[in-house]
Amino acid sequence: MLPVRKVAWDFTFAFLALRFWLGVRALFVGIQKYAAYKSVAMPLIDPSTGQPDASGVMVNVSVKSYALASYAGIPVGLRDTFAHDPLFPKFALTLFDRMLGPAFILTGIMLIIGLGTRVSLLVQGLLFIALTVGLVLIDANDGVAYLGIHIGLVAGAFLLAQHNRFAVLNKW
Repeated sequence: MLPVRKVAWDFTFAFLALRFWLGVRALFVGIQKYAAYKSVAMPLIDPSTGQPDASGVMVNVSVKSYALASYAGIPVGLRDTFAHDPLFPKFALTLFDRMLGPAFILTGIMLIIGLGTRVSLLVQGLLFIALTVGLVLIDANDGVAYLGIHIGLVAGAFLLAQHNRFAVLNKW
């Protein structure tokens, strides 16, 4: 009689929690790269009646929208800071800016559906390391610590990846 192999479901669920968290996080970070705020004039609403103010007063309201034309992988203020740093070649900064959002979206979707989980974890880890290098160069230490937590989560996911039971491609 063959010994019964105990399935470690706790490790499986721990990996799923990390996989989904990192996947959703990456997906929405990537989507946010396409966001922009526009100022829109709207009538002032009277709080007691819920109707537009009778005097016709207008207020500016900031409205968030998403569009391909709004894409900014690296925020404009940071991009200008990086452009003046001698360690950043202009072509590398431009390339990183263009690929950051799509890379986060792609790796997020891959993690959520379990397609090439280890590859997508590796790519996310490399993205976090690249972002860390940028923050170190501009001396943004609070962001460095924040990204360090993400690296720890990716490392933890790698340690639990052998328990990945619900995946499209389990090997990768």
